[in-house]
Amino acid sequence: MSGIDVVKPATVARVRQAIAELGYVPNSSARTLSMGRSRLFGVIISDITNPFFPELIHTFNELAVQHHYRAVFANTNYDPARMEASIQGLLEQHVEGIAVMTSEMGPHLIRMVADRGIPLIFLDQPISQKNLSHIVVDYKAGMKQAIDHITSLGHKRIAFIGGPQNLRSAVWRQSFFMQALKEKGIRMDKDCVATGNHRVDGGYAAMQQLLQRKPAFTAVLTSNDLTAIGAISAIYEAGLQVPRDISVVGFDDIEISGSFNPPLTTVRLSRAEIATRAFFALYASATQTLAPRVEHRIPTSLIIRKSTAPPQGKAGA
Repeated sequence: MSGIDVVKPATVARVRQAIAELGYVPNSSARTLSMGRSRLFGVIISDITNPFFPELIHTFNELAVQHHYRAVFANTNYDPARMEASIQGLLEQHVEGIAVMTSEMGPHLIRMVADRGIPLIFLDQPISQKNLSHIVVDYKAGMKQAIDHITSLGHKRIAFIGGPQNLRSAVWRQSFFMQALKEKGIRMDKDCVATGNHRVDGGYAAMQQLLQRKPAFTAVLTSNDLTAIGAISAIYEAGLQVPRDISVVGFDDIEISGSFNPPLTTVRLSRAEIATRAFFALYASATQTLAPRVEHRIPTSLIIRKSTAPPQGKAGA
């Protein structure tokens, strides 16, 4: 106990007895707050069930522990109301910075946090403002790599399954898909585009829609790997084969992608690197021991596996 040397021994004994009887545990948060520091960072994600996020969370938490911080995590489930509640909860815990690893945070919430001088770093939400940094994923290069691969195999009729249109990352992925297709001189058929929800069930339902329309496509690119996995299930259910009848390309390279049947060709996006950039951006702002950077760029790379092959089956007949 602080100041124990000036307290009478009998008093110390009674206090220690009371502590033992009550099972008291010192509140480290209260101690740090009394010194003006919480040593807490907040991390907001959109879907804890998506395997994309656990690796990101793990890396961020490990770095926090190594640097004597604690991480507090919040899951929005793509719900703007839950985003607002998450921000309010983190502010009440006096976090020293917030990493927003999703893109449904409205301008009024950004102002609420920024006006308090709390550092923010965003994924897929570039903003020019003091105390705000952002992580920019090279979606354009990733989609170009995917289209280059598919067209090099001989595919010219290519479909796309996008993600929730309220997610900036999903909108960008679809836009860059269209751009890459146009650069190849390939016309996009609107019947070859469907929208999922970045989950397996959404990919399954979207692929069913595409197959019911009976468009003549031999390959499909998807906005993320869970969508691709759902799409493959729908293809098999329709009596078709991957990649014999339809080649499938995902995006993210989550862990299960390499062990799925068939192993998924996908665009790799390093969650560990995103988490590392996010942590050190907040750490730099909170401790002023590192020079803060406003923009952090994350590269992508194509991982070729067995879900893609030259067109030869009956889907494009």
